[in-house]
Amino acid sequence: MGSGWTLKFAVCELLQFAALATPLLVVMQRFAAIVSRAKEEAVPPGDALTAYWLIVASGVAYITTVALLVWLPLKYMVFMKKKIFSGHKKWRPVALAYVILSTLPCFAFLIASSEVQVVNNMYYDTFDELPVSLVLFSLICIDIVERIRHCRLTGQASELDRDSDIPTLTHLEPVTPVNATATGTAAAATLPVGGAEQNGARPLRPGEANGTVAGMPVGGTDPRTRPFGPVPVGSPHPSPTSSVVTAMRFPPPYSGPLRLLLASDARADEFGHAFLFWLDTAELLRAGGRPDVCFSRWVFPLYICGFLSCLRLILAPCCPLLAPLGVLLQDMPFLFLRGALLGAFGRISPLLYLFKNLLVCLAYIYFNFMTKLRIFNTQRMF
Repeated sequence: MGSGWTLKFAVCELLQFAALATPLLVVMQRFAAIVSRAKEEAVPPGDALTAYWLIVASGVAYITTVALLVWLPLKYMVFMKKKIFSGHKKWRPVALAYVILSTLPCFAFLIASSEVQVVNNMYYDTFDELPVSLVLFSLICIDIVERIRHCRLTGQASELDRDSDIPTLTHLEPVTPVNATATGTAAAATLPVGGAEQNGARPLRPGEANGTVAGMPVGGTDPRTRPFGPVPVGSPHPSPTSSVVTAMRFPPPYSGPLRLLLASDARADEFGHAFLFWLDTAELLRAGGRPDVCFSRWVFPLYICGFLSCLRLILAPCCPLLAPLGVLLQDMPFLFLRGALLGAFGRISPLLYLFKNLLVCLAYIYFNFMTKLRIFNTQRMF
């Protein structure tokens, strides 16, 4: 058990450090190649080789300094469970450090590379494939490692530990109300012995409680007094007969001929969720790889909005702030930016993502704010 935990810990840490260092090295190497080529085409030509190796050495020095002074101390404090880092489970300090130390410099060098090419009137590299894809893939790797770090990687997932399996309500049993029991007991006590039938009442039979026949609803056919009927709107007290005992259990697994197709595991689902989480950001940055966008001033708002979207990585998936920040940091800026790009360059991005941003913003505003208004706050509409 100890060796398996150590191996898992080492693999996770190596993956996270590789995701931190690899995008920086690749982006800075491409930036050094652009500066070197600009030096060669300059009049008079400069020392292109010296500029290239100086930038590459600066990148290696930056990664080494960040790893020794920030990354390793942060990891130590996280795994030693310092209160400032482990006391709150709604945010991820490692992801915060990664976004600031790796993603932000990568996007800054991408913008600088575009500016260098525009100033020197050269169109050499649009960063449409390897650098941008590597930055996003490293973000996804960090996200996946943070999601599955606390999961076992061997054996089957326990039913109690699977987030995708939600217990279903399978059985309901009526509960005898306390006030009704007291009333029935008091009424039975006031009846004379042997005179119940003379007063128009009959003695209770076995299996009956508080004057009701087993299996018959309390209160006749009045919908306000049925055991599982709705509570009247505006009633200050809930219906006592609406109390139920719920037996929660997982439904039995499907055992038909196609049961293999229903196989699912929460650990595998996390990989799909992580990629879907970054799909909209990847499509926006892909539009920045077009030459007419990359070598224009539109590259600034494009990468700025992309970086704002990356800030969502800091929050844990269970954080309640993830949904509103997703609208404020992704869907709303992307909506205005895609609308502006559509007017300036035409359909450089599929309209599906524009519709997605629009519908998410409208749904968030309507269901969270507009439904609280009097005109929408009624039970008789829809």
